[in-house]
Amino acid sequence: MYDYTDFDAAFVRERVAQFSAQVARRIDGSLTEEEFRPLRLMNGLYLQLHAYMLRIAVPYGTLNPRQMRQLAMIAETWDRGYGHFTTRQNIQFNWPKLPDVPKILSALADVGMHSIQTSGNTIRNVTADHFAGAAADEIEDPRPVAELLRQWSTDHPEFQFLPRKFKIAVTGSPNDRAVTRAHDIGLRMIRNDRGEPGFEVIVGGGLGRTPMIGPVIRDFLPKADLLPYCEAIVATYNMLGRRDNKFKARIKITVFENGLDKFRALVEERFQALRPQFGGADQALLAEIERAFAPPDYVQKPLAPYHAALTDPVFRAWADTNLSPHKNPDYAVVSISLKAHGETPGNASAAQMRLMADLAETYGHSELRVSHEQNIILPHVHRADLPALHAALKPAGLATANIGLISDIIACPGMDYCTLATARAIPVAQEIAQRFDALKLEHEIGPMKIKISGCINACGHHHVGHIGILGLDRAGVENYQITLGGDGTEDAVLGDKTGPGFAYDEVTDAVERIVRAYLEMRHDPSETFLATYRRLGPAPFKSALYQEADANAA
Repeated sequence: MYDYTDFDAAFVRERVAQFSAQVARRIDGSLTEEEFRPLRLMNGLYLQLHAYMLRIAVPYGTLNPRQMRQLAMIAETWDRGYGHFTTRQNIQFNWPKLPDVPKILSALADVGMHSIQTSGNTIRNVTADHFAGAAADEIEDPRPVAELLRQWSTDHPEFQFLPRKFKIAVTGSPNDRAVTRAHDIGLRMIRNDRGEPGFEVIVGGGLGRTPMIGPVIRDFLPKADLLPYCEAIVATYNMLGRRDNKFKARIKITVFENGLDKFRALVEERFQALRPQFGGADQALLAEIERAFAPPDYVQKPLAPYHAALTDPVFRAWADTNLSPHKNPDYAVVSISLKAHGETPGNASAAQMRLMADLAETYGHSELRVSHEQNIILPHVHRADLPALHAALKPAGLATANIGLISDIIACPGMDYCTLATARAIPVAQEIAQRFDALKLEHEIGPMKIKISGCINACGHHHVGHIGILGLDRAGVENYQITLGGDGTEDAVLGDKTGPGFAYDEVTDAVERIVRAYLEMRHDPSETFLATYRRLGPAPFKSALYQEADANAA
C-alpha cells in the first residue's frame, strides 16, 4: 500500500500546526464559534448533538495494522473506547474534547493519517471497491488511480470552495461494489474492443433529498486521460454550479438543469484545453504509485486444515457468508462483520481494532480495508489460515456469519448523534437484526440489503437498499418511509416508495411482513428478494405491507 512521502508528511504536519493554533484561538476566545466553524470543518471537526465529532480520512478504505492500532489508541485515550466506521470508508470519533483534537491530529500524522477534506465544499475522501487488489473478478486494482485522485484533489487551489461537497468513487471490477452510480463522479474500469483498460465515466449521481442515478458521460476513457478529464468535470461544475441555494448546488442538479449533452460538451471543451497541460507528469506519478500497490508475496500451504474445518457447521456458515473469491484460488477475501446482532452497525471497540490489526499482521499480509457497508475486510487470507482466524474472531464478537444478509444493515448515526437527523436509525437497525436472529430466518431469506437513514440527507444510502428505511419528523413524531427494490450495484436503481410511513414501534413488524411476503412468493430458495421484486413489481409487497397493517390496527 501507499506510504506517505516526505512531502505528504510535511504537508500534514503543517496543517496540524495551523489547526492547533486555530483551536487555541477558539479556546481563548479570540475566535467566535461562527468564525471557527469553517476552519474546523476544513479539518473534519463537526459539532454534533452532544459533542464534537472528528471524521478521519481512510483513503479508498485502506489501512495497515499500525494505523488501526493508532485508531484504537486514540479511541481509548481521547474518546470513549470505540470508533464508528462509515459509508464513506472513514472512521468517526463521536466524543473528542476540543483541547484534545490537536493531539489526536498529531497522533494521526505519526502514522500517515489525517482528517483533511473530510468535510466542506470540496472533494471528499475518494472511495473504492473494498475488495480492490484481491477480487477474482477484477480487471485492475483501482487503488493507484484512487491515490492519484487523492493527491490531485488534496488542497487543489481551484476546488476548495466548490458550490457543494463532491464525492468520487472508483471500481476496477465489472461487479460494482463501490456504488459508483450514486456519486458525483463514478469511475468503472472496463475494457474496450482492443482489450485495453479504461473507464466508464459516470457524472451527477447522488442520493439525499433529490436522489439521482448518475448518467454515463463517457462510455470509454483511456486511463491516460483520467486526471485531465476529472479536472474538466469539476472545473465545469465549479463554473456552472449554483451557489444561491445549497439544496440545488450538487453537480446532479447542475447536470439535470443544463442537460447532459450541454454539460458533456463543456467538459469536452475544457478537457481538450487541459489535456496538453498535464504533459505526461500524471502518468509518471501514476506509474510510481502503482509500484506501491504490488500484490503481496503469496505463500503456499496445504489446504487440509480448511477442508477439515468445513465439517464444523459454525465455521461453514461463516465461510458461506463472510468469504469472497480471491484472484489467487488458495486465498479468500474475508469480511469481518461489525454487525453482531443488536450491536451498533459500524462500531468497533479499541480492543476489537487491535485484534483486527494483529490478525491482519498474522494472517492477512498486513492489509485491512474499511467497506462502505461498515465492515472490515482482510483482503488476502490463505484458506489454510481461515480456521485459526475464525477461532480468534469468535471471542471478540467479530465472527457473526451475516455478511450480505438481513442483519448486515447499513445505518447512519441518526438522532443518537447527528445534529441533522430527524429520527433514530441505530435502534431500528438493532431491533430488526435481533428480530430476524430470533426468528432464525436470515439464512433462509438469503441476500438482503437493508439501509437506514435518519434524515433526508441519506447517509445510510436508503434509496439503493433492497429495503430502504428513511426516518423523518412528522409534527414532532418519528415517521419511517419504506422503499423497495433499490440496488447500488452496476444495475443501480432507486427504490420505489411504498406509501404512508410507519411509527417507530411499527417498523420492524413492517419489515417482517415484507420478508414473509417474499418467502411466500419466490419461485424457490434460489430466487433472491431483488429478483422476486423485479419479477412481480411492487403491488403484492404493498398489499402485504398495508393490508396486514390495517388489519392489525383494526
